[in-house]
Amino acid sequence: MKMKFQLSTLVTCGSFRTVVFVVLLFGTAHTMVEKLAISVARAQSVNESDKDFVPLFDGKSFDGWEGNLDVFRVEEAAIVGGTLDDPIPKNQFLCTKKEFEDFELRLSVRVIDEDINAGIQIRSRRIPDHHEMIGYQADVGGAWWGKLYDESRRRKILAGPEDDTLQRVLRPNDWNEYVIRCEGKRIQLWLNGQLTVDYVEKDEKIEQNGIIGLQIHSGPPGEAWYKNIRIKEL
Repeated sequence: MKMKFQLSTLVTCGSFRTVVFVVLLFGTAHTMVEKLAISVARAQSVNESDKDFVPLFDGKSFDGWEGNLDVFRVEEAAIVGGTLDDPIPKNQFLCTKKEFEDFELRLSVRVIDEDINAGIQIRSRRIPDHHEMIGYQADVGGAWWGKLYDESRRRKILAGPEDDTLQRVLRPNDWNEYVIRCEGKRIQLWLNGQLTVDYVEKDEKIEQNGIIGLQIHSGPPGEAWYKNIRIKEL
């Protein structure tokens, strides 16, 4: 069997310059080069898209956060709410100590047991002398994924994706990528790259700043995991 060798196919993607030594076997190497070029471009895109973002969670401690540490723990560089051993008697939230107004928040989320409900509070407040929070929530779990809920206020879904859209993009029992963008009266949610909410608040009385909170909802045993939490203020 004879092989032909071709040297120095140059792939240039922005600041990435990678010299690829390609073995041409039965003329299939062009596909290999194309795939490598796409991979390099994607890597650069991720690096550039995270520019100016700062971590909200250091992967090992609760610095900058407050909440019930009997319910929340750090495991495998993630914040974990709940347990697989016992039911969750009431909603619990781990919250940032800092307030935010206009921002883009990015994080990875998964739930263990799809019956579990959780969420990310944004522009929210703790209710004094109570375990609950009030404010917008990017919902998590089951059919709630990708929806914008108004926690403890209007107590309803404000906007969300169609069921077929959710089924197409959701990764059950796996990590899902959430992007939450708040700018002025507008709130947008993306789930795994799919825009699921584009909502504009019409009620002038509702404040547009507050803390961020990670929720584990009351219910059966289960866990909500949050990691790679980073933010850019706008």
